[in-house]
Order: sequence, then C-alpha cells, then structure tokens
Amino acid sequence: MDRIPLTRRTLLAGSAAVAALGPTGSLLAQTGRPNGSLTYGISMTDLPLTTGQPDRGAGGYQFTGLTLYDPLVAWELDLADRPGKMVPGLATSWESDPADRKNWIFKLREGVTFHDGSAFDADAVIWNFDKVLNKEAGHFDQRQAAQVRPRLPGVAAYKKLDAMTVQVTTKSVDSLFPYQMLWFLISSPAQFEKVGRDWSKFAFAPSGTGPYKLAGLTPRVRAEFVPNESYWNPKRAPKLAKLTLACVPEDLARVNALLSGNLDLIELPAPDAVPRLKAAGMRVVGNDTPHVWNYHLSMVEGSPWRDLRLRKAANLAVDREGVVQLMGGLAAPAVGQVQPSSPWFGKPGFQIRTDMDEARKLVKEAGYSVQNPLKTKFLIPTGGTGQMLSLPINEFIQQSWAEVGIQVEFRTVELEVAYTAWRQGATDPSLKDVTGGNIAYVTSDPFYAMLRFYDSRQIAPNGVNWSHYRNAEVDALCDKIRNSLDTAEQDKLLARMHEIVVDDAVQVWVVHDTNPHALSPRVKGYTQAQHWFQDLTTLA
Repeated sequence: MDRIPLTRRTLLAGSAAVAALGPTGSLLAQTGRPNGSLTYGISMTDLPLTTGQPDRGAGGYQFTGLTLYDPLVAWELDLADRPGKMVPGLATSWESDPADRKNWIFKLREGVTFHDGSAFDADAVIWNFDKVLNKEAGHFDQRQAAQVRPRLPGVAAYKKLDAMTVQVTTKSVDSLFPYQMLWFLISSPAQFEKVGRDWSKFAFAPSGTGPYKLAGLTPRVRAEFVPNESYWNPKRAPKLAKLTLACVPEDLARVNALLSGNLDLIELPAPDAVPRLKAAGMRVVGNDTPHVWNYHLSMVEGSPWRDLRLRKAANLAVDREGVVQLMGGLAAPAVGQVQPSSPWFGKPGFQIRTDMDEARKLVKEAGYSVQNPLKTKFLIPTGGTGQMLSLPINEFIQQSWAEVGIQVEFRTVELEVAYTAWRQGATDPSLKDVTGGNIAYVTSDPFYAMLRFYDSRQIAPNGVNWSHYRNAEVDALCDKIRNSLDTAEQDKLLARMHEIVVDDAVQVWVVHDTNPHALSPRVKGYTQAQHWFQDLTTLA
C-alpha cells in the first residue's frame, strides 16, 4: 500500500530559552550530598500548574506534581524490571472499614512538614479536599478542581477522625478507591495564607511536602527545582543540587539542544533523529508502559459511530506497524485498551489488525464508499507529553481511513483544550460537530484504564466516559469489580470487560507508548519505570 512520505520538518537549533540555559552537568559528591545540575527538555508548551494539582494530563504529575508534592497513596517508581505497586505516601496505611465498607480510613504519616515549615496533619488533608471538591470553601480553586475532580469520582464525603486520621466515604462500595487517591496531591494551607490567599501568587511560591522545592519559575520557559533537605522519605531524596525543566515543544529542537549540550535529557526524541543521537553517544531508553494512543468515538444519537460496522472498519483500516515505523520503533501496536500481556486483556472475539479489504466491505455495508465517503470531524491535539508525533500520526491514519471511505476532518487544538473537551463529553455544545477525538493516557490501574471509560455512570460530568457508551453487562461487571477484594477475581472480571469493549470496538486503538527518553553521558543515574510517571529523584 503506497503511502505519502512524512514531511521532515526543518531542523531547529533550539529555542532561545534553551540556549540561555547553557551547558549543564551532573556529579554526585563523594559525601552523598546533592551536587551538580541537569536540565530536562520537556515537550510541553508551558509548565504544568504548580499549585498542587497539575494540569496538562498525567505528564504534569511527574514534572510539577510528584516533584513538589506527595499523595496519600503513592506509586512505586524506582524500578524498571516490573510494574510498580501502590505504596504508602503521606498515609502509612489505608483500609475499608469492615462495619461500613464505603468508609476508608487513612492513617497519616507523623513528623512531615511542608516546604514552608508548617506541619502536615489531618486538617491539611481536609483543607485540600475542600480546595478541589467544595465550591463553598474560601480557598476553592476551579483550575485545580477541573484537573482532579474527574479523577476522584468515588468521593462522597470526608472528615477528620483525629489529628492524624482521616475518613473518606465513597458513593458506593469500591475496592478500587485507593487508586483514585494516587492523583490527590497535598499543598500547604499555611503557605496559602502567607501569600494572601491568592492561588496565582501561590504558583510562584508553592509549598508541598515533596522532594523538591521550586526555586524559580518562568511561565512557558522553565522551572528550577532544588532539594527539600527536610524531605521525609530518604529513599526519594534528590541526588541533584538543581533540576531545571525547560519547555521545548518541538521534537527536533529538543534533539538539537541535547546534541549541543544545552539540555542533558529529553523526552520523546524525534524518531528519525535516534540514529544520530546514538552516534553522538546519547542513550535512548524506554520501557513497557501502560499507556495507550487511541480515538474515542461518540455513541450519542446522530453519531455515525453508533454503527458497529463503522467502528470495526475504523480499527481495521489503521496500519499500526506503519505508525510504529513513524515512531522509529518507539511504540508498540495496540490491539485493545491494554497490552496482551495484561491480566485484563482476556480473549476478545474481534481481532484488531490491519485489513483494508474487510474495512472497505464493512464501510460499504454501512452505506458508504470511497466515492460516497462518511464525512465527519475529530478533535485532535497538536502535541504534548504522551501524544508522541501527534499531527504526523493523525494525518497518516487519516489517509488510511480515506482509502476505505471514511473521510475525517481534524479540528486541531492545544493539548489542554483537548483534555477539557475530553472531560466535557460528546454531548457538550462546543463539540456538536465532533464525533471523535484522539487522546493518549495512562492505563496503569483498573479504574484509570477501564472503569472510567466504560461504566455508564461515568458519563460526563461524572467521569470521562466521553463516548456515552452504555452496556448493561459492563455496568454489572463494574459493580462486581468494585465489590471484590480478591485481586484474582478482579482480574477475571476485568478481562471479561475488556473482551466486551473490544468486541464492541468502543474505541480505535492504535499504539502503546514506550515513553522514550534520550540521555546525555552527563546523566549518571536514571530509572525508567514501567509507568507513565517517572521519578525525577532518580536522576543523578
């Protein structure tokens, strides 16, 4: 099948902001104290929010989230040979109350202080819940709430039991609830008061309990971090005296800045530049990553995607191996929401593959053809962390669809706009002419990978079932999963759910990311976890 070659963009020497950073390097002092500095080029056009709950998707959590702040429940991110597990964060333990399993009891960590020196306790946790869930609270912040509220759909109520114990009540019995708490980061009430109860000022002088403190912030350019010398977790103590994040959204600009020494490591190197990077002595690393690049399809009245034949055809017309080649091998074909190695994959009857003849046949059965194509519009992001080569991949697939009679027009937006539309759902008035959208995200836990998309009770504004997908068997499986404390049983139920949604072709699945990074020889230590989040305290 002939393809239009991907146009190579002009190599850039790197932005002025990156050039101004100058050469950097890293060296761990023999004393073990933080020493040296590194500059990390990220693909975002702006730094994520620094007030506590970052924006710009899951990528924001590794950049300004888990650097400055901690959650009650944390991910294990310091190993590369297996997926991490949930581990204690600011909560040392959590359990569902046997007397009422909707009540979760969190025992908080003693002796932790915020960057400003104030104490972490139950009052601070309640204050943070109010910050994003209680619109009547004086410190409620809509920007932060918009980011984390969809990640906390199970929270019905919360209260302080004693100085170091908090109870969170869920809307229903939910054994997966602790996974939601991985996204809930804790900022300092005392610092909010100190800066005059102004979140815009707090952004430039944030205070969390995390391993790094913010030393400088230039919006859309860079953020500088220094170690929190009072950090409570020695295992995550920073090894660097200074870490700088530089916004370099253009992929080839990041490559050139790395080659010139203005950056020490970058995310998402330009795939066609990988041989040049390796020849220059750079390390290119990746790992199995629970992360999927796909399209959500509208199932609302009037959408063409209510026709299963068209949904299957859209999947069959995707040349996944071609996309992997576009990515220089830095991706893997997706044949479902999760990888076939996942215990949640099951045995779907619909085998996702590239079969253009079968796709044309299904399109014809649905009443369309190359001569009389289905015409529709998708919302896609121009780029950003996790979106890989967003525009080239979308255009590559757009051409494939046209070859079977599916003519898709793209409405391109900045990534944060795409996330907002994703949360609004397919019936939002701003999306009245849009029937699908490309978005990439992590699939690291059962709720985040599956339940939030396929449970009809997660239809916006309750969650991110953007498609308005409804299936009674899937809803029943969601209930059983939430009620089970047996991991093996959960896996079995999740596998059945995955079989159903693949057979229903609920989405168009394209590739799984490997979260590639390129590292200069100056980077002496870095652990690439099997996760979308990465722990930047492993850098040395």
